[in-house]
Amino acid sequence: MRRLFLLVISLVTGVGLWIAPVPAAAAANCAVNWGSQDKASPTQAPALLAGVRSGQHECFDRLVFDVTGPVTGYHVGYADRIVMDGSGAPVPLRGEAFLNVVIGAPAYDDAGNATYQPANRAELVDVGGYRTFRQVAWAGSFEGQTTVGLGVRGRLPFEVHTLAGPGGQSRVLVDIAHSW
Repeated sequence: MRRLFLLVISLVTGVGLWIAPVPAAAAANCAVNWGSQDKASPTQAPALLAGVRSGQHECFDRLVFDVTGPVTGYHVGYADRIVMDGSGAPVPLRGEAFLNVVIGAPAYDDAGNATYQPANRAELVDVGGYRTFRQVAWAGSFEGQTTVGLGVRGRLPFEVHTLAGPGGQSRVLVDIAHSW
């Protein structure tokens, strides 16, 4: 009511007050310029995979790979199918498109002990209710790298980031937009 009063006063007096509307729920600007081509970083470091988790954001879904040391290399790209490291056996995934996510960190130490052991290899994280993700599945850890298959609802743009911390740890983030 106060805004309406000020608007009327400004029109009558010619004082040209600008009253910016304040929307009840501001719509997010979800425009992205990420693209859907492969993304890679050849950087290698002696780090181990410690965990995989996910999160929902207003404009994208995120998959996070926790690593025990400095940020490692990665290669992320869409593929017709995802296969198990070593054997080449197909990894079944829900979704209309599939991202092959390779992190340059093994899920085992030098003695062969697991540093990350998923409870359910077919469902590394629960992505039920996510806008873009359909399934995250284990594809193996072989020859110093770990592969995960990510089923998504379509071939959408994505971005890959690396973050240092906390402490000596680091993270590889895979963000997939909800739309173009």
